Formats: sequence, C-alpha cells, structure tokens
Amino acid sequence: METRVAVLSIIVENGISTEDINTLLSEAGKYIVGRMGIPYREKNINIICVAIDAPQDVISSLAGKIGRLKGVTTKTAYSNVITKEKDFLDKGVSA
Repeated sequence: METRVAVLSIIVENGISTEDINTLLSEAGKYIVGRMGIPYREKNINIICVAIDAPQDVISSLAGKIGRLKGVTTKTAYSNVITKEKDFLDKGVSA
C-alpha cells in the first residue's frame, strides 16, 4: 500500500450537510493530518480544508462522497509525496 499526501478543499453552502461531512471525516480520521474550518458569515458558507495522508483510493472515495452531498463542493490537490507501506507502518500508523 502506498499513501499520498493531499488537501481536500470543501465549500459548504448548505448547513444541513454539516453532520454528514463530519461523519465522513470521522470515518477517515486515522488518515487525517489536520483540519481547518472557517465560517464565512458574510456569504453564509463554511470553508473546510483537510490535510490527509492516505491511499489514493481512500482520498478519492472520501472526496467523492463529500462532493455528492447537497450544497457541497470539493476539490482535491495531490502532492507528489508518496509513502510506501513499510515507511507508513514504521511511523506507527495502522493500515
């Protein structure tokens, strides 16, 4: 297994989807490096940035599930930093 570092950018225009987003992010919690949420009150939206180090299929699946939620838009930027399974497990992260 190889993991990649990526950033998911999420724009939430529909507050009803917030609970679903949090559930999906919690399910991927072991891969999440950090998360920042910014309420943009003047525009009545929320902006979420998630740094993740996970297998590419996990990242794609998470972004797809979040992007299919009503009133939610997501984009993913992938780095070229790829970690092999041995290096990943040496860091104490269980796959």
